[in-house]
Amino acid sequence: MKKINAAGICFKELNQKIAQSTDKNIEIENCLGHRYIGAGLSGKNIKINGVPGNALGAYLVNGRIVVNGNAQDATGDTMDNGEIVIHGSCGDGVGYSMRGGKILIKGDVGYRAGIHMKAYKTKMPVLVIGGRAGSFLGEYQAGGLIIVLGLGTAAGMPIVHNFCGTGMHGGQMFLRTSKPPYAVPGQVLVKEASEDDMSVVEPHVRSFCKEFGREAEKILQDKFLVLTPNKKNPYREFYVYN
Repeated sequence: MKKINAAGICFKELNQKIAQSTDKNIEIENCLGHRYIGAGLSGKNIKINGVPGNALGAYLVNGRIVVNGNAQDATGDTMDNGEIVIHGSCGDGVGYSMRGGKILIKGDVGYRAGIHMKAYKTKMPVLVIGGRAGSFLGEYQAGGLIIVLGLGTAAGMPIVHNFCGTGMHGGQMFLRTSKPPYAVPGQVLVKEASEDDMSVVEPHVRSFCKEFGREAEKILQDKFLVLTPNKKNPYREFYVYN
């Protein structure tokens, strides 16, 4: 395993070291705000000790990135495949426009998580949020799967903030709660998840629990809501030409 000490070096130098390494497995120590780590990465596994900066794993082609700490904005921006695991919380825009791969987050996320997510051919992006999500979750979601577990949320607190699913026209969103988010758009359907629905969620919840040491059975026995776009009302009024 290649070990890189990021202390005192800029993000460009760190990313050059990663790109030039012939090792498949890389461990980064003392990471603090270094941007673009793993951008366009293929065929390598990176473990990060610290807090990476914006655009971690952007355009990720393949490989695995594990962060032992929090991450900043735009994690997994437009990622195509692979896996990103965050043992902490994330900032805004996580999973922006991702079209494949999986992101597992132990804690909370900020605004606009999963916006513009899209499925592509056989690829289906998956975003699992262990804690709460900020406003505009799944905005303009066109495909893929978003799961919010709300673990550690105080009683009575919503696990998703305002404007959830705004512009959603594809994919699915699962929320581990019995209370619908505030002001869900009329074009988005909300219902209690059925057994068939839960069969979609289960493998990803189990992956999350295996990664972060949680008990899957306890989580899966709780009620989930599923949000999907209403195909009979697909935002036609928003377009000039119908």
